[in-house]
Amino acid sequence: MRSLPSLLLLIATICALPAQAQQIGEVSTVFRFLGKNDRIVIEAYDDPKVQGVTCFVSRARTGGISGTVGLAEDKSDASIACRQVGDVLQFKGKLPQQEDVFTERTSILFKRLHIVRVVDSARNTLVYLTYSDKLIEGSPQNAVTAVPVPRSNPIPLAK
Repeated sequence: MRSLPSLLLLIATICALPAQAQQIGEVSTVFRFLGKNDRIVIEAYDDPKVQGVTCFVSRARTGGISGTVGLAEDKSDASIACRQVGDVLQFKGKLPQQEDVFTERTSILFKRLHIVRVVDSARNTLVYLTYSDKLIEGSPQNAVTAVPVPRSNPIPLAK
């Protein structure tokens, strides 16, 4: 009976985790004798608040021994393309004007990849930006993409 609260806490924690990427492909860029090769990976992220939108991100992953065990720092370069992949876009509640939709650690300490959704209500468009940051110094390298939403389906904006 004592383990029931612990189990409920574990389930709540798992449900609160951010959306995870699904790796859909990769290409090798540098051969490494030990560990994985350096590579470019392509990952798909489904927008958790907009059913029918998927963002595809390509980015560099460092290989070698340090990359294989998760100690290497990946480069800040990333490319993004978000697309409507469903027949109809369905919004799960009202969207804030700007929101950090996905974040993922890209080094053992302090560096993260971000995907931010910005609502352009004048054009009824969802704009997605990807960039990486560090605790001390971020990177100005970024990429942007947009998903137009039909005027017949206005984006519900939180006030």
